[in-house]
Amino acid sequence: MRLSDATMAIRPRSAWEALDLGVLLARRHAPRLMLSWALLTLPVFAVLSLVFWRYPSVAFVLFWWFKPLYERLPLLILSRALFGNTPTLRQSLKALPSALRSQWLASVTWRRFSMTRSFDLPVVQLEGLSGRARSQRLGVLAQQSSGTATWLTIVGMHLETALWLGLLGALYFMLPAQLMDNWNWSDLLGDGQEWLWLEHLSNLLYVLVLIVWEPIYVACGFSLYLNRRTILEGWDIELGFRRLQQRLAGIVPALLIAICLWTALPVSDAFAQQPAATQEAKRDSDESPKAQRLLSQPLTSKTSSEQIQKILDNPPFEHRETVTRWRLGDEQQDADDEKGKGLFEALSRLRDMWKSLEAVAQALEVMLWAALIAGLFMLCWRYRTWLQVFGSRFGLTQRPTPEAPTQLFGLDLEPRSLPSDVAGEVERLWAENPRAALGLLYRALLSRLVHAHRLPLKDAHTEGEVIAQVSQLDQPPLHDFVQLLTLHWQNAAYGHRMPAASVRDQLCSTWRSLFEAGHTQETGS
Repeated sequence: MRLSDATMAIRPRSAWEALDLGVLLARRHAPRLMLSWALLTLPVFAVLSLVFWRYPSVAFVLFWWFKPLYERLPLLILSRALFGNTPTLRQSLKALPSALRSQWLASVTWRRFSMTRSFDLPVVQLEGLSGRARSQRLGVLAQQSSGTATWLTIVGMHLETALWLGLLGALYFMLPAQLMDNWNWSDLLGDGQEWLWLEHLSNLLYVLVLIVWEPIYVACGFSLYLNRRTILEGWDIELGFRRLQQRLAGIVPALLIAICLWTALPVSDAFAQQPAATQEAKRDSDESPKAQRLLSQPLTSKTSSEQIQKILDNPPFEHRETVTRWRLGDEQQDADDEKGKGLFEALSRLRDMWKSLEAVAQALEVMLWAALIAGLFMLCWRYRTWLQVFGSRFGLTQRPTPEAPTQLFGLDLEPRSLPSDVAGEVERLWAENPRAALGLLYRALLSRLVHAHRLPLKDAHTEGEVIAQVSQLDQPPLHDFVQLLTLHWQNAAYGHRMPAASVRDQLCSTWRSLFEAGHTQETGS
């Protein structure tokens, strides 16, 4: 590799700045990285899903387990693009098998759970080291960057999970309400074939998350590796010398000419013509303490001492400060006074510390009062029904019970508007108009739910919300009947699909067992 061809500024950085550089590097080549990752991983996921169609969890675990092998493709692209030789998709996929040959078994076995996987991968793939040489190389590189690489993996795991759960939530909100009404967790977790597509779809969402995140993860680990090598091998210094060499390449000829001209000039020999004894005597006389130039100076020892003391008495050599505080007794008391003085200072520090804790004590007091009020409120809400009954015994004003609606969904719910024998009337109308018979039965059901069971139904409620409120009554037969009748009513009203004659008998018999039998017993009693 040629450092001068690098497409980024090579200089020592902190570990966290190197991670930012990795994000920028992944963003620069994002289309190529994401597309190559998708072309590699989506077919693998499709094959695993088809092979393990009845076991979606097995397909998911296998795809996740081989993730270190997929990460070699983004590193291959980034390592070449860093020095201006960005490969195409065809070239990258063609070079992938050779990149996978080195230590692929170790990557998916005992090194699978390495927390510094993205930081260690360039040593294996780019430097081709293995065994003891790899361990020694990683020991040197990881002296300052292993902690950052570990945090990168931890944050990446949480980020993958958060993005996956977000997509699962979006998928849940897009499912039809009728499908959610028939949701059965036992079927979903069991061997039911009808819910396997949903599990494979949730696995696909995780694969899509990796298309976005994994190139960033590999690029950040690669930038940490490059930053560590820059610090250890002095890449920035080498580049600096190369730039200096390039700048000096045009100056060297002129410098050589200047040297030649300087050496060709005549040298003055005036000083050389003087005798050596004369030169030595002159030099000794100038350096002697009794030289004329030293004796004529006005500065004496006393003056110099005064000047030195004056300098030492001023800042920064001397700093005077006046501090006023409380003290015990006279300054010349004995050791007993010193002990009393220390006790007083300790008490003073304790008082200052107590003042600093007053704010904390006030905050704790507010939190305790808030917790007490919240506890009382929750207690009152938990036993609100008992409190209403207790208040009615003492004649306290009770909240008036809301009147049941007389019309809902455009249907008349007054009990007097319904025939006395609802099931018999439904059987009579079924032969002539099944839709009208279902409408009459559904209207009678809503009337019973509103007047007999006191369900707080409103016009804004949907059929699914009605079923949800019925499920809160804890009456499984009634809930099953409402769910079945609502399904056939929706098919007839919105889809114009009439149920079979056997459904009429089932609905009418269930109606008599739920409502007319109980009504007859109450009338007889």
